[in-house]
Amino acid sequence: MASKLLIVESPAKARTIGKFLGREVAVKASVGHVRDLPKASLGVDEEHGFTPDYVILPEKKKVVDELRRAARAAEEIYLATDPDREGEAICWHLAELLKDTDRPLHRVEFHQITRNAVRDAFARPRQVDMARVDAQQARRVIDRLVGYRLSPLLWDKVKRGLSAGRVQSVALKMICDREAEIAAFVSEEYWLVDARVAGAAPPPFVVRLAKKDGRKWRPTCEEEARSVEEAVKAGPVVVDGVTRRKRTQRPKPPFITSHLQQEAARRLRLPVRRTMRIAQRLYEGVDLGDRGRQGLITYMRTDSVRVASESVTAARQLIAERWGEAALPGSPNFFKNRSSAQDAHEAIRPTDPSLTPEQVAPYLKPEELRLYRLIWERFIASQMQSASFDITQVDVSAGPYILSVTGKVLVDPGFLRLWQEQENGNNGDDNGSAAPLPEGLQKGQRLTVEEVKLEQKWTQPPPRYTEATLVKALEENGIGRPSTYASILATLSVRDYVSKDKGTFRPSELGKLVTRLLTGSFTHIINEAYTASLEQELDRVADGAEDWQQLVARFAAAFYKDLERARSEMEQVKGRGVETEETCPDCGKPLVIKFGRYGEFLACSGYPECRYTRDLGAGQESAEQDDKAPACPECEAPMVAKRSRFGPFWACSRYPECKGTRRIDGGPARSAPKPTGVGCPREGCDGEIVERRSRRGRTFYGCNRYPACDFTMWDPPVTAACPECGSPVMGLKVTKRRGSEHVCPNRECGHREPAPEVGGAGGAEGS
Repeated sequence: MASKLLIVESPAKARTIGKFLGREVAVKASVGHVRDLPKASLGVDEEHGFTPDYVILPEKKKVVDELRRAARAAEEIYLATDPDREGEAICWHLAELLKDTDRPLHRVEFHQITRNAVRDAFARPRQVDMARVDAQQARRVIDRLVGYRLSPLLWDKVKRGLSAGRVQSVALKMICDREAEIAAFVSEEYWLVDARVAGAAPPPFVVRLAKKDGRKWRPTCEEEARSVEEAVKAGPVVVDGVTRRKRTQRPKPPFITSHLQQEAARRLRLPVRRTMRIAQRLYEGVDLGDRGRQGLITYMRTDSVRVASESVTAARQLIAERWGEAALPGSPNFFKNRSSAQDAHEAIRPTDPSLTPEQVAPYLKPEELRLYRLIWERFIASQMQSASFDITQVDVSAGPYILSVTGKVLVDPGFLRLWQEQENGNNGDDNGSAAPLPEGLQKGQRLTVEEVKLEQKWTQPPPRYTEATLVKALEENGIGRPSTYASILATLSVRDYVSKDKGTFRPSELGKLVTRLLTGSFTHIINEAYTASLEQELDRVADGAEDWQQLVARFAAAFYKDLERARSEMEQVKGRGVETEETCPDCGKPLVIKFGRYGEFLACSGYPECRYTRDLGAGQESAEQDDKAPACPECEAPMVAKRSRFGPFWACSRYPECKGTRRIDGGPARSAPKPTGVGCPREGCDGEIVERRSRRGRTFYGCNRYPACDFTMWDPPVTAACPECGSPVMGLKVTKRRGSEHVCPNRECGHREPAPEVGGAGGAEGS
């Protein structure tokens, strides 16, 4: 019988670790959190230091009973949940639940799941770090206060089912602010002037207008551009200066969580949530055949670029073997953390650098291999030699104008042998050349003009956020933590606050309204600077430098004042709608935006006397389409566009005398599938669950590899394991009676449990 009990979070991790420790250690999984604040009440004693009232999660009672039985059968208990604040809190909750077994309790922590790392952790047990637990409690309580108070306020003012969260609402504000910038942007005209010139030696090269009278300048109309063209053609065109220098490009550090999310989105087109799900599998362990089961990467939630010295040695050895000693710098590359980094864990790297992507390819799914290759290449490249370039800048004068070109020639590829940087780039207005410029160019040398080209351009508004750029902006503003970004983005989409338009976030009218209402009433909470400063205060709690209950008390004092004022002063939209400048084509009264069960739509403010409705955004297009409306199949009268809970449709203009209807082509039933970022749970399927519409207009969710995979479910999917049957995906079901629940899509299982509160009406938004 096992004399020791080791408790981890996930069954997959338990399977991997169980291979390392032998029969004397029983390995069990808590399957995430086992205790949390209650669903049916606030669960925080506001009168006595904001003490949380934790309860065993209903769906975890069987798990807790099993852990207690295993604890009584063991002589010692080891708690090995994830090495972050959330994991530390789970350790504490487990310790509280198991302390009545009267067994010694130890906390062990490892950042990679390999045989040596696990055994080393067992040799160095410690006590639960209560400072880290308190930081997580502070975050949990603050998020519960915000979600539990703000969400009902939105239900009363706008519509039921909405949520507000401390970090979630700030992320939504950033998306809405960017949309406002785009709407307010006024495009301005400018012109590019390029001249192809030739010297005594080939090749010809292109220079671009850069200055006028010694100052940076570009034409703002065709007349100005033509004056430059005339001056260049009239000549003389003379080399004004030649500058030559060498430049080195240092490799980037190994990935931290946010940078992995950004690069996976940019290079692999992976949603943030899916990236983290794949990384979790690589961390928890993969069966490598004769090598056994082991974790392939270190812990994937980190903001530190620090790496272990033995991994650096292994990487340098591999580099020397594969590319030669010349590819190695004289000493290992060192990378400095940002001042805000917690530095609790290493950077994300392969646990064994000698395991190349080619070696593990037979054991990984395609998406796992792509992400492992990204992590492996970034880490190995980080210990390679810098790349070096010869840079030559040539300035050419033509009257009062200076035209320039910068040539860049690769001399030593260094780390670029393995890792090519994909810069966001510019709008193409800078004149750079990868080709070498002619040798022998000297100041004062006259050049021949072969061609002058003018190009009209317009300034562009700032781009909408993608998942990658929003994560970058959240990180740069110090908002949230690496472990929270995926849940924040998912919540915004699930609540219909944003939609995806060609990979970019566009706020819905509901999202704009919620942002306007919240920022108007909670200015000091719903803003980037305050959210970042609160993260710093939580860091101080984790360092033992601040009391968590005092931090919560300060937050609550200001929050409750705003809340009381908002209850009486916040605009009442529910039942009234948001007035627009459009008028009803049937009766002439103003149209209002309403937020129904099936989304946003325009309705006449004269309801119920006038029942005109229209899809929001259809605008004049719908009116113009009515001119081409089909004839009613029942009476041949003209049809008009209407909207029901199943979407837009044609209805007879003689209604109610005639009740003929016809589907509008291109309506919701035929709209493009909407990605969810959740992978298909079918064994062996690499597809993604997407949102679709049935023929009746009902929303459902199915695999994007249909008909090869016919998996479907009715509720929005979330990445959460079913504790009964092990399904890696659950459905998010929201009802008035039960609230938010996770429901297993496996019909033979049917398990349901209260959903963890994310980003607002609860859930911890950070680690």
